Amino acid sequence: MRVGVFGATGRMGRTVCAAVVGDPELELVAAVDPHHGGLDLRPAAGVDVDLHVLPAPEALTEIAVDVVVDFTAAAAARENLRWCAAAGVHAVVGTTGLTDDDLDELRSLFTTSNCLVAPNFAIGAVVMMRLAELAAPWFSSVEVIELHHDAKIDAPSGTSLLLARRMAAAATDREADATTDRVLEGARGAVGPGDIPIHSVRLRGMVAHHEVLFGTTGQSLTIRHDSYDRSSFMPGVLLAVKAVGGRPGLTVGLDSLLDL
Repeated sequence: MRVGVFGATGRMGRTVCAAVVGDPELELVAAVDPHHGGLDLRPAAGVDVDLHVLPAPEALTEIAVDVVVDFTAAAAARENLRWCAAAGVHAVVGTTGLTDDDLDELRSLFTTSNCLVAPNFAIGAVVMMRLAELAAPWFSSVEVIELHHDAKIDAPSGTSLLLARRMAAAATDREADATTDRVLEGARGAVGPGDIPIHSVRLRGMVAHHEVLFGTTGQSLTIRHDSYDRSSFMPGVLLAVKAVGGRPGLTVGLDSLLDL
């Protein structure tokens, strides 16, 4: 399977390039990054492949690509995915910041090829979200804390928003927050889907960490997932790359690939 990577010289892009090169079922045939177009991919991404970084998706026109992986920024991803849909190329997307309107557009665009979008490719994070969804109806209150590296550009994380959305759908009779006197604005965090508070932490040295705290009379439950290295996302990325061709249209999340 021939794979291209958008955002190939970024932190996640470099890790994806290395994972693709290390998988005997995959071949890295293209790397795209407008910031480093023309550079040798070896020093740019740290992989031993004889490729030069391309400046834009349009440069892929003469290259046969089966699947592209996009880890860029939301604005860039929108344009990249429009190109993929028009070119009939499957896409696996880990870029965060895409909105519900963006997903609706992708559903309408991907008719001759397929697209899989996931806010988190760590298998443990996907399992955590399912466990939180199961626990939600049994606890009267819940809050989410997400911690990431200080270079993450969006807050709250896409994973925390999806967590809140899924828990809110699973438990519609949640008790309202009784705190009315907030001495500091934002002290109770952002109000996520279902009025679930989401607290975002940005610290140097972190990678990606999500914690769900449940409470009810006389007891509490904490579910937490930690990614200590970007390599934790690669099994999920590679699984998605190999599966997206058999998933018509738009797929959101890895749950269906894991039968959760």
